[in-house]
Amino acid sequence: MEFVMSGRSPVEIDTSRPHPARMYDWYLGGKDNYPVDEAMGRQMLALDPRVPVMARVNRAFMHRATRWLAENGVRQFLDVGTGIPTEPNLHQIAQRVAPESSVVYCDNDPIVLAHAAALLRGTPEGRTEYLQADVRDPDAVIEGAKQVLDFGRPVALSLIALLHFVSDADGAHALVGRLMSELPSGSYLVVSHATADFTPEESKAATEKLKAAGVTLALRSREEFARFFDGLELVDPGVAVPHQWHPELGEPIPGQDDGVIPGYGAVGRKA
Repeated sequence: MEFVMSGRSPVEIDTSRPHPARMYDWYLGGKDNYPVDEAMGRQMLALDPRVPVMARVNRAFMHRATRWLAENGVRQFLDVGTGIPTEPNLHQIAQRVAPESSVVYCDNDPIVLAHAAALLRGTPEGRTEYLQADVRDPDAVIEGAKQVLDFGRPVALSLIALLHFVSDADGAHALVGRLMSELPSGSYLVVSHATADFTPEESKAATEKLKAAGVTLALRSREEFARFFDGLELVDPGVAVPHQWHPELGEPIPGQDDGVIPGYGAVGRKA
């Protein structure tokens, strides 16, 4: 088992305030979270009880997008903002279609590092590695990924439910542009992102509650989301509510049609 590190020492897990990856784990019914995460998660449920459905819909979008990419010839994947492992993970989807696929997971949360062993159980034919780095340090992400992936061949960059935790002040669009600039022609960008377009009042309240707890939530409009794909060729159907992106590639999530899913998902190709 090999770990590809960014050069920074792992930091201690901060259990004094909620963390998005651990809250997401709680929404999905996982056990790798703390009382502070559950407490904030319950506040989010009080604003919108469908949050766990949204988390599962988002996860299902990742599964379908990965399956589509693998079925269309992509054999290298860079998943930034991996989060706590929840099966099936990205490499399991990709390697079921193409066992020789190589996958690099990247996250800055030490609790994800603690579970990296679960992420690294790939096929003998493929390669699965873990990189500890932050999307706000794209050079470290690129440097680490190049130790595993061949940047002379197409790479699918996945940013699943990550960018709404990166503010405009941190240059979210520029960070994506920097990462994509290193990838060759034929590479893909996969993004899912929460929005306030459909639920403005609930979204404002959620943003304020998370900000008070030290968590940034940058909910972007459809137009702001689409800007992440500037210069790329969008795969049909383009920007869509996540569960409406190629639904034929996966099973529906119970409850996904019972109300609005306030988010967007899309896949774009670099010409």
